[in-house]
Amino acid sequence: MQPVSLGFEGIEFYPGFLDKAAQVMLMRALEHGFELAPPYRPRMPRTGQPWSIRQTNFGQLGWVSRPEGYGYDAVNETTGQPWPPIPPMLVSLWEQVSGYVTPPECCLVNFYEEAHARMGLHRDEDEAALEAPVISISLGDTCVFRIGGLARRGSTRSIRLSSGDVLVIGGPSRLRFHGVDRIIPGTSRLLPQGGRINLTLRRVTLPVPDSHQ
Repeated sequence: MQPVSLGFEGIEFYPGFLDKAAQVMLMRALEHGFELAPPYRPRMPRTGQPWSIRQTNFGQLGWVSRPEGYGYDAVNETTGQPWPPIPPMLVSLWEQVSGYVTPPECCLVNFYEEAHARMGLHRDEDEAALEAPVISISLGDTCVFRIGGLARRGSTRSIRLSSGDVLVIGGPSRLRFHGVDRIIPGTSRLLPQGGRINLTLRRVTLPVPDSHQ
């Protein structure tokens, strides 16, 4: 599948990358992981206020938000256990669209369950491997996704991301601000209770050079 250009260098949009059968298959893999790492409501840095969404992680490292700040941790503080592995289906997707030589280390899972759930403009900058893209996979209800510039107060553009869509954010756009304005209820039947799940695949650490080269 060829990506659709959105007019931003480094951003590639694959509408309908996952068909309905693939979405159902992926949900089954995710549900198994949710049993090991149940979604929880993270807390904002400094204020400790709970987010409007729930989160969990898959992979060697999980992205966390705590009163002391943002970052990555190999242990899920809510269970005291390592995060479940990233489903092979998602590793394969990364290999197909990332253009990056090493596998992802984190799959952050965001649950947008209420109609008011949103994600303010932000950029993913806690990773050392900033040359690797961030890959976003949408499941469930359509969302209004906003793409901004490299500065918070730049012009923005909104697009709709539907279930099965894949968005690659990398290259010169790797540190663009982006966010979720709102969820459009009733636009998908994938999730029995409605809402949206967003998966973001990330490479966190820099690859170790091959000593044999």
